[in-house]
Amino acid sequence: MFCDACGNELQAGSSFCNRCGKSLSSPIVQSSRLGRLSEHIRLLGILWPALAALNGLHAGVLYILANTIFNPLVHPERPAFLHTLLSALALLMTLKAFAGFAAGWGLLQRESWARPVAVTLAFVSLFFDVPFGTALGIYTLWVLLPSEAERAYELQVRSATGRNVTSA
Repeated sequence: MFCDACGNELQAGSSFCNRCGKSLSSPIVQSSRLGRLSEHIRLLGILWPALAALNGLHAGVLYILANTIFNPLVHPERPAFLHTLLSALALLMTLKAFAGFAAGWGLLQRESWARPVAVTLAFVSLFFDVPFGTALGIYTLWVLLPSEAERAYELQVRSATGRNVTSA
């Protein structure tokens, strides 16, 4: 059972919350809410690596295009800046792919750093990964951004790792 004011886990037979002091005449059980959030986080932990794999594929294609079609040594008649631009974009997409894999793994493992990484990637994906990244970004923000989701995620981190997590 959890306190409906602060989300603290309650001890059996307690008449008040140890964290906020609220009287527990009728404590609310939030296990269904935590279960719902847990399922959404698990789904996000699967979808972020899937999008990361797609980003890695796109990065590979860009790198191949940059070094075959737009290579200034092979095709001097083509604009040389396209080789540099496509290579830089391929590098950025590769870095974003690694961050997506890390976010997915961290969410599945309930790591404390995974939530801010996933929220940051969600904002980036809203504009730069149309349409799949936009959809995943909106879903990630819907699941992880509310303050009640932050509290519930911290509870899950504590229960998964057995350590105390404080928000910054």
